[in-house]
Amino acid sequence: MFGLLRNWFRRRRLERARIADGEWRAAVASLPLLEGLRPTELERLRNLATLFLDEKALEPAGGLELVPGMGPVIAAQACLPILELGLDYYRGWSSVVLYPGGFLARHEYTDPMGLVHSVHRPLIGEAWERGPVILSWADIADALNEPGPNVVIHEMAHKLDMLTGEVNGLPPLHRGMSVRDWSCAFNAAYQSLCREVDRGRPTALDPYAADSPGEFFAVVSEAFFETPEVVNEVYPDVYRQLQAFYKQDPLIRLGKQQP
Repeated sequence: MFGLLRNWFRRRRLERARIADGEWRAAVASLPLLEGLRPTELERLRNLATLFLDEKALEPAGGLELVPGMGPVIAAQACLPILELGLDYYRGWSSVVLYPGGFLARHEYTDPMGLVHSVHRPLIGEAWERGPVILSWADIADALNEPGPNVVIHEMAHKLDMLTGEVNGLPPLHRGMSVRDWSCAFNAAYQSLCREVDRGRPTALDPYAADSPGEFFAVVSEAFFETPEVVNEVYPDVYRQLQAFYKQDPLIRLGKQQP
């Protein structure tokens, strides 16, 4: 009953608050990673983006002034990973904090002696468990015109990872997916990347992916949507696992692989 009522309210919101045609066309035109989506897929993405903006407040910070067009650009990227999963995968949080550029985040950690330390780290994105997603608009805007880093998808991947609790690179897998197969593929790829970083070799992914299994999942999710041919070539087993989890195949969509 609750699910039926929630879907009814969402349909009403779509009727009331659908992203305007001009704003949606501008957002799609600015995002090359949406190329290849069929008209029906773009319409479903528009619906998800509309509901995302209705359910998640955009909160400017650091002197940023929100202008029309920012919301659809962020929401379209945020909803691409859940195009086949649904908005409920982003449950449990309600806001996106948007800074004009990078920001300092305060973190505490306990050393082996039991002492608690507080440090400030410069970041361009952050996802809090049961809290907001924080993003740098400058880094979103700078990455629009060519494939590469995608801070929006990165932080949304963290939110998907958090659905199972600890950020460890294991989101909630679908029925029929194997935790063992997922772990084997991701552990092998992560260890390989760590060895390359330790030896100072060039890496197919951003070396930041070697920071932890959780960061590897977020970075490889960015690449899955932005540069899928790289993931498929270097980490084919990981590509197949991401294909099964996101229920999408960007290579086919972009015409780089036959169905």
